[in-house]
Amino acid sequence: MTRRTGTPMTGTALRNSALAALGALLAAVFALNGLQTSSAAFMSQSANATSTASASVDWTPPTVGIVAPDAPLRGSAAITAAAADAETGIANVMVQWQSAGASSWTTLCSTASAPYRCSWDTFAVVDGAYDVRATATDNAGYASTSAPVRVAVANAFTVALADLGDAVRGTIPLSATLGDADPRATYGLRFEYSVADANSWKSVAGCASIAGSASCTVNWATASLASGDYDVRVVAWPTARPAVVMVSETAAVIVDNIAPTVTVTDPGSVLTGTVTLAASPADAHSGVASVVIQHQPSAGGAWTTACTITDEPWSCRFNTVPLPYGRYSFRAIATDLAGNSTTSAAVAGRLVDNTVSSISLDDPGAYLTGAVQLTATANSSAGVSSVAIQYSPAGSGKWSPVCTLAAAPYVCAWDTKTVADGSYDLRAVLTDSHGKQTTSTVLAARRVDNAPLRGADVQAVNGGKAGVIDAGDVLVLTYSGRVSPASIASGWDGSARAVTARVRDGGITSGSNDLLDVPNTNLGSVNLRGNHVGLWSTAQFSATMTATTETINGVPATVVRVTIGALTSGSARTVTTAAAMTWTPSANATDLVGLRCSTTPVTESGPLDKDF
Repeated sequence: MTRRTGTPMTGTALRNSALAALGALLAAVFALNGLQTSSAAFMSQSANATSTASASVDWTPPTVGIVAPDAPLRGSAAITAAAADAETGIANVMVQWQSAGASSWTTLCSTASAPYRCSWDTFAVVDGAYDVRATATDNAGYASTSAPVRVAVANAFTVALADLGDAVRGTIPLSATLGDADPRATYGLRFEYSVADANSWKSVAGCASIAGSASCTVNWATASLASGDYDVRVVAWPTARPAVVMVSETAAVIVDNIAPTVTVTDPGSVLTGTVTLAASPADAHSGVASVVIQHQPSAGGAWTTACTITDEPWSCRFNTVPLPYGRYSFRAIATDLAGNSTTSAAVAGRLVDNTVSSISLDDPGAYLTGAVQLTATANSSAGVSSVAIQYSPAGSGKWSPVCTLAAAPYVCAWDTKTVADGSYDLRAVLTDSHGKQTTSTVLAARRVDNAPLRGADVQAVNGGKAGVIDAGDVLVLTYSGRVSPASIASGWDGSARAVTARVRDGGITSGSNDLLDVPNTNLGSVNLRGNHVGLWSTAQFSATMTATTETINGVPATVVRVTIGALTSGSARTVTTAAAMTWTPSANATDLVGLRCSTTPVTESGPLDKDF
């Protein structure tokens, strides 16, 4: 058995010791919790004859915190606190806010029942960052304050006016869309206009209440407004806070309810191939946006657009080839930037003719005798109505018909004996099915010569040194028919005959027109068109003359050749310039029946040479 030692305590001493221990415990609790004091009622009590001790059953403060919102706060925003106390329960929760980082808290609300939620009218503060906290007090009187939670207030929104374009007319829609608006809220919108820069706004119409995600469209009747420059805007506000106003950017627009003026330029007549079409538009307000030029058959039918022009000069190139032959009207339609349009008076009766016609006349030759066949070749995309072959005294332009032919082949005979001998021009004229005429190239200066015999051609053949008359050169004289050799030289039968060839100076005034002839013959003379001998000089050559019958252009004809031999007197010069010789036959040469030769000169044909 263990024995206690020491002095035993009395009952009074035990009570005093217990009270001292309780006082020490309460002092320790207060020291640990600072402001978290308790005003709870005492829940238990013990007493004796001299003293009483009481103790609370709630020694723990409540827990509290702000529920962080998951989005910026807009409009009337709910701020929720989470608070709990496991012992005596929550008596109330107070929610406060202050600007971010400030030190002056404003009480939002105090609530005694869960959910601990306050409604904050965020329109009353400017957009930005804020701190929110909550203080919870339990039924024992303990209070706890949460850590602050940073929130954002974002009531700002935008309103955008839909593009109106540069110019408007009549009644047009005005549309606006909200941006960054609270989808839970409703908004009012109003459209306004003012004369440009006057800042005197007048209401058009609007939408009294639309959801934050919606748009608004109204009609604006501009017909009663004076044409000119205007400003347009839209004003929006939350219906819960009409004083919070957002104004869109101002749109500048031209109101133009006056149509432009326009005239079409006369394109002329006849129109062939690609032509220029033009118009003269004007608009004093919004300006000309486009001009459309159209054509229509004069007989009637639909108007067809030839071209659309969007800038000055108001003209275009138009290909008329695809249009059928006929007469057409032309007009212009001008449209201004606002959409007003005006149609010009039409220019009527302009002929479009893209008929392709061609005609040519075959060359019958330089000399025409007796009945001459004249042949034309004619074609037309519109069809050939007739072909007329005509003649005129050379250069006079006084045309007379040879024949008029309605169908191919376009061939007729011209009896040249019905006109005087002389120089004539020839042509052919095609008339198509539309009456349009096309004229061939003129065959100029064709000589009518109905003498029975004439010179047909003169040529030279170089048999020696080029550019100088010397041994071996040959002069070739061709008649239009057969010639009696005896009429050229007495007793001559055309066989080789020794003769003298003479070249004489053409004279001081025409030194380049030296003449060649054969004395004691009726060959005539040849103008060499060159300076082959010295001034006032003569050169003579031995020569041989022959005559042969050859077929020329289907007709038997006499060809006389004079072959140059040795120089017997004088001297010959070298010529460096080629020229065409001219032979003037002698009238003493006759055909086989004694008819005299024409003295009409004949010019060397073909390539030129220097010897003759």
